[in-house]
Amino acid sequence: MNYRHAFHAGNFADLVKHAALLQLLGRMTSEGGPLTIIDTHAGRGLYDLAGPEARKSGEAAAGIGPLMAALDAPAAFKPLTKAVGGLNSGVEVRRYPGSPWLIAEALRPADSYLGCELRANEHAALRDLLKGRRNVETLCADGYETAMSRAPKAGRLLVLIDPPFEQSDDYRRIVETVRGVRTPGATFLVWLPLKDLETFDAFLRDLPDRTVGLVVEARMRPLSDPMKMNGCALALIPGPLDLEPSLQAIGDWTTGTLGEGGVAKVYRL
Repeated sequence: MNYRHAFHAGNFADLVKHAALLQLLGRMTSEGGPLTIIDTHAGRGLYDLAGPEARKSGEAAAGIGPLMAALDAPAAFKPLTKAVGGLNSGVEVRRYPGSPWLIAEALRPADSYLGCELRANEHAALRDLLKGRRNVETLCADGYETAMSRAPKAGRLLVLIDPPFEQSDDYRRIVETVRGVRTPGATFLVWLPLKDLETFDAFLRDLPDRTVGLVVEARMRPLSDPMKMNGCALALIPGPLDLEPSLQAIGDWTTGTLGEGGVAKVYRL
């Protein structure tokens, strides 16, 4: 998949990913000790939906646009719509936050964030965006390797893995990273495209056993053409399992409102 996120910011996949991320962050920052967050593919952190890339694809207009205008969106979307609303004035949504912005805004004083971005120009934008924030670090580095080398030996850890899937080995490297992070009790939130079930099922089979987790499948259309991005998926490894209703509500609204005969599934890994 040739994936430059400026074309896709605020699309249906971002809605699923970021709404789920904020639900998880809300839980992890409302209880327990200091939290370390490592973001393996951070991007630039903030996107211009009035720019030529977003306007050319039209994906934000079919994603965050309808969500911000919706009267029937479930409560699980409220943290995301609040964050987007805070970045925009008026009716038009011109700016959309990536995971680095959302995470940085959610940090408590004792928490920390490390955002990795391999593209130099994207990292420069990310560095400038988050400059001066306490306990926030950015690296122009391979996120998979950094997650394994910089993961703390103890304490609470969340690893967000959201690659662009430009490389043929991304699935393998995700599995290696989940396996290679040695922090006991680490939580992983992994985003993946849904093109065909065999590729996705093979990925799930390869994952190491790190106790029970949740899988979200947001199928925007039937998985009949493996050359298309027919939806997206999240793997939350491990739980918290009681997020299942919120994740189902996010998936149901996204597929039901924005999809074409789509369906959402949430199940235990």
